[in-house]
Amino acid sequence: MSALNGKRKEYLTVKDLQKVLDSCKLNLNQIDEVLPNIYIGNVAVAQNKAALQKLDDSTHFDLDVYFQPAADFIHKALKTPDGKVLVHCIMGMSRSSTLVLAYLMIYRHLPLKQALKKLIQKRAIYPNRNFLALLLDLDLQLTRKKKTCQIL
Repeated sequence: MSALNGKRKEYLTVKDLQKVLDSCKLNLNQIDEVLPNIYIGNVAVAQNKAALQKLDDSTHFDLDVYFQPAADFIHKALKTPDGKVLVHCIMGMSRSSTLVLAYLMIYRHLPLKQALKKLIQKRAIYPNRNFLALLLDLDLQLTRKKKTCQIL
């Protein structure tokens, strides 16, 4: 007989898992970073703007590479009969709103400030400083492009 046949396979039980959980000696906090950039928190944190802003997106993430593809996707979806689009991110405040702002700028030809004003009439959004800087760059590019097209 093989050595594998002689070994009994053990399965975990709920009780085994509860023992592991019971071994935790940490205090329960409102929020904890459980893995890099992954947080577990309670509803109080989810409703606290200051706490959320501390967890805001990386100041180094290059979201601008997604501006055009996201804008194209939104535009195409809205052109279909009864087209609707859900643009979402973890908090629904920074990445998703930044992509919607890019869409408004690219396809609706709104300047950034006007696009911001339009969105904040409907939702509290908080793109991080990096994303705002990327949107400012897009705004400048679109303004230059518009002026070039008018000259030609």
